Amino acid sequence: MNTIHPMLNTAVKAARRAGSIINRATRNLDLLTVRTKSANDFVSEVDHEAERCIVEMLRTAYPDHAILAEESGATGRSEYVWIIDPLDGTTNFLHGFPQYAVSIALMHRGVLNQAVIYDPTRNDLFTASRGRGAFLNETRLRVSRRVRLGEALIGTGLPFKQFTHLDAYLGILRDVLQKTPGVRRPGAASLDLAYVAAGRLDGFWEFGLSPWDIAAGALLILEAGGLVGDLEGNDSYMETGNVCAGNPKVFGQLVQIMAPHLTPALRTKQDARPATKPVD
Repeated sequence: MNTIHPMLNTAVKAARRAGSIINRATRNLDLLTVRTKSANDFVSEVDHEAERCIVEMLRTAYPDHAILAEESGATGRSEYVWIIDPLDGTTNFLHGFPQYAVSIALMHRGVLNQAVIYDPTRNDLFTASRGRGAFLNETRLRVSRRVRLGEALIGTGLPFKQFTHLDAYLGILRDVLQKTPGVRRPGAASLDLAYVAAGRLDGFWEFGLSPWDIAAGALLILEAGGLVGDLEGNDSYMETGNVCAGNPKVFGQLVQIMAPHLTPALRTKQDARPATKPVD
């Protein structure tokens, strides 16, 4: 039986509340107000409403904690930082494509500590606490046991906002396609990472993500026995936003595939995402 951590319990309640807001909005998608943040990057009033709900619940419970949220940015200074994506997969949501999620993570002194990813369309609740395992609802999660890429199903995220590294991405994609039976791009990175933790995907990679896309899913994978790294397999993925993940065997093989395609920019922190480490 999964005994839930009090901070995780608060995050679960916030994620479910946000999921209710999202589910209600699916009934009238044509009436939503949608704004373009940048090329191919959209935000709806639902994103904002869900985020306000989450932030309000977390601040009520933990008024001294800092927050890093996709729509409202960074607020507060604390060794505890909540990292929030109120609706990961907004483009899917706006088209009625049922692959999106609420993602909430907690970092303590720069270390991932709690994680929630909630899929409101399927009522799937993925949770993890550092050192206490990862769960889907009440079922303990373990990454898959497949050892060969020739048997592996791999997830990815296609570049859609910035195309600086498109050639490198396409080179990796070509090699992965030739060495695996399947590659999937569902369109919500947090859920892709949760699926790696659940063994539904054997591995995953993507360029240019933000902390709120990565944080919760990374802890889920680590607690399910998998590995998460940057494109070279190192631990700077939260800073660079470039992620490779998988069960231990597949992870290593993906890193090897990527190596010949990595440019100097992809090997460094030149494309660093917003800082996630708290200021004491």
